[in-house]
Amino acid sequence: MCGIVGVFSRREPVDAAKLERATRALYHRGPDGQRQWLSADRRVGLGHARLSIIDLATGDQPIASEDGRTRIVVNGEFYGYEAIRRELQQRGHGLSTKSDSEIALHLYEDLGVHCMEHLRGEFALVLWDEKRRRLFAARDRFGIKPLFYAWIGETLYIASEVKALFAAGVPARWDEESVYHSMMFGGHQTRTLYDDVLQVPPGYYMLVTDKHVQVSQYWDFNYPTRDQTAPLRSDAAYAAEFREALEESVRIRLRADVPVGVYLSGGLDSCAVLGLAARHHPEPIKAFTLTLEDAAYDEGPIAREMAAKAGAEFHAIPIGQRELADAFTDAIAQSETVCINAHGVAKYLLSRAVRDAGYKVVLTGEGSDEILGGYPHFRRDMLLYNREGQDPAAIEELLRWLEDHNTVSRGLLLPDGEIGNLDGVKRVLGYVPSWMETFSSRAVKLRPLLSGCFLEKYGHREGEYNVVDDTDYLRQLKGRDALHQSLYLWSKTVMAGYILTMLGDRMEMAHSIEGRVPFLDHKLVEVIASQPVNQKIRGMTEKFVLREAVKDVITDTVYKRQKHPFLSPPATLNPDDTFQTFVQDMLRGEAMRTMPFFDQQAIVALLDRLPRMDVGARTAFDQILMYLVSLCVLQERFGLSCGGTLRIGEAAFSAD
Repeated sequence: MCGIVGVFSRREPVDAAKLERATRALYHRGPDGQRQWLSADRRVGLGHARLSIIDLATGDQPIASEDGRTRIVVNGEFYGYEAIRRELQQRGHGLSTKSDSEIALHLYEDLGVHCMEHLRGEFALVLWDEKRRRLFAARDRFGIKPLFYAWIGETLYIASEVKALFAAGVPARWDEESVYHSMMFGGHQTRTLYDDVLQVPPGYYMLVTDKHVQVSQYWDFNYPTRDQTAPLRSDAAYAAEFREALEESVRIRLRADVPVGVYLSGGLDSCAVLGLAARHHPEPIKAFTLTLEDAAYDEGPIAREMAAKAGAEFHAIPIGQRELADAFTDAIAQSETVCINAHGVAKYLLSRAVRDAGYKVVLTGEGSDEILGGYPHFRRDMLLYNREGQDPAAIEELLRWLEDHNTVSRGLLLPDGEIGNLDGVKRVLGYVPSWMETFSSRAVKLRPLLSGCFLEKYGHREGEYNVVDDTDYLRQLKGRDALHQSLYLWSKTVMAGYILTMLGDRMEMAHSIEGRVPFLDHKLVEVIASQPVNQKIRGMTEKFVLREAVKDVITDTVYKRQKHPFLSPPATLNPDDTFQTFVQDMLRGEAMRTMPFFDQQAIVALLDRLPRMDVGARTAFDQILMYLVSLCVLQERFGLSCGGTLRIGEAAFSAD
């Protein structure tokens, strides 16, 4: 994994100093070497910050084609690259490195943009094609690797992280509408929190020339419609099909020229990855586990039991509220987005400990919940919208059970309290996914904290409707099962915009750790997408087919355990701890006073009410506080101003 930068100017020469600053801003992504390249006419520049994983000796980038007219920088890993290298050599290509990254360069030479269907893995890339005078940029199918871009006049800047764009001179400003959208929904496929900063959506590529910009999709989930009925098979047949695909995905991700470890929690996903990885690793694999002070959130004992079954070397990393408070600002600055729980900060600390242990590569369990319906809101959808042939009384009893057994998910993964107006979603889909109701219930709690001018400008908008409006309804949603619709919309927004950022790439790469995600192998996802919904959720059992597929390599404890989301204990539950003091100081102080979107008096009043709330209410409001504090951190760290008519520190609209 690395950091990449591209600059394309339609008129003026590229500023070499800006290219260097942008590359240097990504040092944490690639501390093993930094290089830049400028075209002969100085209209194009590429930068690369390298983390050496494959081909430690000759894999420096940018990599040039044989004739020097095509150059590429890559962030990520391509799997199965050895066979492709042999095919390329048989077609007459002379490869200058032994790295996996070089295959994308020569595949593009042979196939143009259609090279994407041959690339398997987690990646983002930028390529300059001198023959066609065009810049080609692409992002992996799920958004595991980030790729942002912005225009300044006639110059395009593209990079792995927004901070690199700021270092290159892109103005650091809030996108007010996107901030509001994040409150009301939580993510966007294309936009970011920052004015004029966009992202290449997952599964898309971009072509840029002197005259045109084209952003095109090359892959999608393609869930079957209800009338596309395949012959039903036995549970054992579905499990065998899934096991074969998952085991291959894990096996190919163990390929590296450096040691590979596993992030291990007490959850089914990471335990499945460890269990399968141990079968294909030549020696005991190292498992890294976070342990927390609060027993309700600590999965250390379950993880230790799993490590023993797999014959893995167990490495516990204890963290507490003080460590979370100390690391919060740095972790949020690395994420460049808002958080709703300090679990991202915990992952930041985990990655730091893994780096300090001498590791560069880990396998993780992220993505399983998104493809297999692991979260409780997906089980709620299954109960509410797949009722055919089911007893209504039994369904109501199961809904009550779901609420009673997921108290830590209150307001975070299940709706809590009043839900806003979601009529726009219901008109299109015919129902409202439970996760949208959950986001809406959080937005209702946030709304009284907004400033009058911000509400006046954006408060009438239905942020949730944008999610459906920005989706290809006819090709990807119409006629699909409600669970598949919910999974699809979640994966396009929250998975890429939050899960794979806050719990994935950004927290790992903050400490130069490469996270590999076996559950988000597109061949595996195509398998599970084709299977019936009852292989994903069966009654109250989530990820049914995964449990059956890996039963032999996980503990009985894990096999029988329902989903427990990876969460950090809420700061609001421990009023005397360092973390709660940090939150209080931030929200009562200058950082919040200068925030243009909120009424600080209303926030202080909320803070004053917290001690009188019950534990459930404080848990639900903790995510509101995390959201507010992370916005404050971003504004302070990046010196953000407003990109629209709102002005920091003022109570009314004004033309600046």
